[in-house]
Amino acid sequence: MDRLQAMQLFTRIVELGSFSRAAEQLSLPRASATQIIKQLEAHLGVRLLQRTTRHVSPTLDGSAYYQRCVAILADIDETEASFSQAARHPQGRLKIDLPASLGRIVVIPALPAFCERYPQITLDIGVGDRYIDLVRESVDCVVRLGELRDSSLVARRLAALRQVTCASRAYVERFGVPATLADLDAHRAVDYVSASTGRSSPLEFITGGRTETRTIPSIIAVNNGDAYLAACEAGLGMVQIPRYRAGRQIADGTLIEFLPDSPPPNLPLSVLYPHHRHLSPRVRVFVDWLAELLGPLH
Repeated sequence: MDRLQAMQLFTRIVELGSFSRAAEQLSLPRASATQIIKQLEAHLGVRLLQRTTRHVSPTLDGSAYYQRCVAILADIDETEASFSQAARHPQGRLKIDLPASLGRIVVIPALPAFCERYPQITLDIGVGDRYIDLVRESVDCVVRLGELRDSSLVARRLAALRQVTCASRAYVERFGVPATLADLDAHRAVDYVSASTGRSSPLEFITGGRTETRTIPSIIAVNNGDAYLAACEAGLGMVQIPRYRAGRQIADGTLIEFLPDSPPPNLPLSVLYPHHRHLSPRVRVFVDWLAELLGPLH
C-alpha cells in the first residue's frame, strides 16, 4: 500500500463525501479507491469511514486521522514546493471565483498582465454572489466582499473599500437630496438581500465617529450586486456600494452622492482558500498578484 496515496485519497473522500468523486479527482478507478481504503483501515486497525447509500463521513477515529493527514500532506507540499520547478515557474489550472462587478470592472481587465507574468497558468473563472463550497466544487480560491463567516477557510484581507451612498438623477428629481440622516425617513432604498443568508442589509452611516444603522422603506429587493446597481440607476431607490463601482457615474452626473460627510463604513475585501491548498505555488502567486492589484483600490 502506498501510504501517501492512501492519505491523499482518504482526505479527498472526507472533503467530498464520496468515493466516486474522490477517485475521479485523483484519476483512480472506483474499485481501486475502495480497496486502498480497506487496506488503510486494516493497516491502522480502526474504521475510518462510515458509509450510507448517499454519503460517506468519517468516524471519530477518522476525523482525528483526517486532521493529522491534512497537516502531514501540507508539510509535504511545502517541502516539495520550496525545491520544485513549480515554485519558480508556477503552472497548471487555477480555478477561482469572483464577485461579478469586481471581476468585470477590475480583475479581468488586468489579467493580461498576470497571464504574461505566469504564462504556464491557465485560469478558470467563475463570477457571481452565490455561496461557493470550495472543496466540493474544486475551487482554489474565492474573492469576497464583506465580513467573513467561514472559519474553516484561510483568509487574507486584500483591501478595505471606500463606499458611497448614491441615487440616480431621476430619483433626485423626484425625492430630492437628503441634507441630514433625519431626512432619510422620506426616502427609499433598494433592499439588498444576501444570496447566502437570505437577510437584508440595512444602510449604515458613520457620523461623529460611530456607525448609525438606518432601515429605509423599499419597493424592490435584489440578491445580486449588478441588479442592486441597476435598480439604483433605474431610479428605484438609493444604494450603498463601493466607490469603484460608482465613480464613473458620479463623475458624469448620472448618479448623485448623498451625505458625503456621513459615509458608509469601509467594505472588507478578502481572498479565501482551503487550508490544504494554501501552499500551492499557483494559488500563492495569484493571491499575491490580487493583493498588488486590489490593495490600492478605494
